[in-house]
Amino acid sequence: MILRLAGRSLLTAVAATAVVFAATELLPGDAGGLADSGRASEADLAQRRADLGLDRPAAERYLDWLGGTLRWELGRSLVSGRPVTALLAERLPASVVLVAVALALTAALTLLALAVAYLRGGRGGGWATGLAAVPQPVYAAGLTAVLAGLLGWLPAVSVLPPGGSPLDAPQALVLPALTLALPSAAFATVLLRGTLEDTVRRAHVGDARIRGLPALLVLRRHVLPFLAVPALQLAALLAGGLMAGTALVETLFGYPGTGHLLVSAVAVRDIPVVQAAALPPIAVLLLGMLLADLLARRSADRPAPADVAVPAATCSAAGDRCP
Repeated sequence: MILRLAGRSLLTAVAATAVVFAATELLPGDAGGLADSGRASEADLAQRRADLGLDRPAAERYLDWLGGTLRWELGRSLVSGRPVTALLAERLPASVVLVAVALALTAALTLLALAVAYLRGGRGGGWATGLAAVPQPVYAAGLTAVLAGLLGWLPAVSVLPPGGSPLDAPQALVLPALTLALPSAAFATVLLRGTLEDTVRRAHVGDARIRGLPALLVLRRHVLPFLAVPALQLAALLAGGLMAGTALVETLFGYPGTGHLLVSAVAVRDIPVVQAAALPPIAVLLLGMLLADLLARRSADRPAPADVAVPAATCSAAGDRCP
């Protein structure tokens, strides 16, 4: 089973690289023409494109790029001449930290929202659907206006110290991480509320309520364990979505990650950098899908837990000796 899922993920990865390469082929212009700002003659432009290898057939260039990617040889930037692996290595840690913080915030906000929904008897979930539909730029503008402009608590631009890491300037992480986490948490809440409502209707939860156990204890002991597997599946998929969403957020806040690198490379048609910067979101998304599939298969293979109510008379009302 694992080999079959891994093989499917590998085929999907190859297809994704083909899509990335085809998308870069559709970009108007190329680095050879943009470097001379339209002042070069046709002969000079043709020579420059030949020097950069842009005159070869697309299929040949794709196969060369795919083989180099498998060897982690991503070529050189057409603009700066620096190795693409070096450019990616400089930016990737910042994006990884941002996604990790955003994923942690997403988990905390989702847990809080589900707890509130449980305590309210499942009512008031419409707000999550509305928040999940709000575009990221709206969150970015609102958070910046309030936290950076009105309150002055945070910098409006997430600039890191030269040569430093995001951990050296944690305040620079807050706005981009919240911009990623808020819609993700709303989306996760919408998806998990159905599972929460189904779990609350189980007999063992009703029995725990009848025995007078505190609501938060019932939530922690009898409800949340049933949400663990679907929550982990969703977290695996959200990690890929958050990684893909860094392009917009990093550009809006000037955060120096791979997303910002991707947008900057697109602007100057630096094709090797564009292709390389698109790889981390693809890798994280495919890995997340693989983990989600494995969790789903493992959960499906497990026998369903017995859902038998325990007579209240046989259990302590305090709950510390209840099965």
